[in-house]
Amino acid sequence: MKTINIIGSGNVAYHLLRAIEKSTNYKIQNVAVRSLEKPVDFIAADLMVLLEDLKPAAITLISVTDSAIAAVSEKIPYTDSLVVHTSGTTAMDVLNDKNRKGVFYPLQTFSKQKEVLFEEVPLCLEAAEPNDLNELKLLASELSNNVFEITSEQRKSLHVAAVFVSNFTNHLYAIGNEICAANNISFAILKPLIKETADKIRCLSPKDAQTGPAIRGDQKTIDAHEQFLTNPIFKEIYKLITQSIQTNV
Repeated sequence: MKTINIIGSGNVAYHLLRAIEKSTNYKIQNVAVRSLEKPVDFIAADLMVLLEDLKPAAITLISVTDSAIAAVSEKIPYTDSLVVHTSGTTAMDVLNDKNRKGVFYPLQTFSKQKEVLFEEVPLCLEAAEPNDLNELKLLASELSNNVFEITSEQRKSLHVAAVFVSNFTNHLYAIGNEICAANNISFAILKPLIKETADKIRCLSPKDAQTGPAIRGDQKTIDAHEQFLTNPIFKEIYKLITQSIQTNV
């Protein structure tokens, strides 16, 4: 059974740990955390160590904020091991040269409060050496049915696209929720619409699935909506997205 070290205790680390725990061919050796004085509820006490106390493992997964990846990889207390990060935007080359390098990027929105079907999560892989890429593919195939070899440049563009379809979309949900709350309407009324909008792109391209006043050129409705919106930021977002839809017809 091959050993895995995880560095980090955030959302991605949580879901990776949960997925690897189900594996019959890999086991979590240690999870490096910032402090042992503050227990992390999802990590068994006997797995938690400080970064400087990590023992070599077959694969080390760095799952920390992007700005800390380089410094963390430099502080890993062993050499010539396979060390990968889980970032969507950070280049593989930021990893310290004392270890072999790779990327193990799970393309999903993760929250500790909600479980995901990890076997459906796309895992985007990159490695400096072919043998290490094969090693990552073996691990990825153990955890998910969606495994892709992706370069750093491709991963960067994929992450930008992901921000649009996930983070920005969720923020629009938050705006919709705020508008509903301000007018004593339950946001739950919109949930079937949200579900159907997401379901449609299973069989249609996003462009073909587009509906609404912008695509119809219904300027009367657009003007009414803009007049209704008193929050200047919401109004500007509405105008920009309307313009983008109409420009890309």
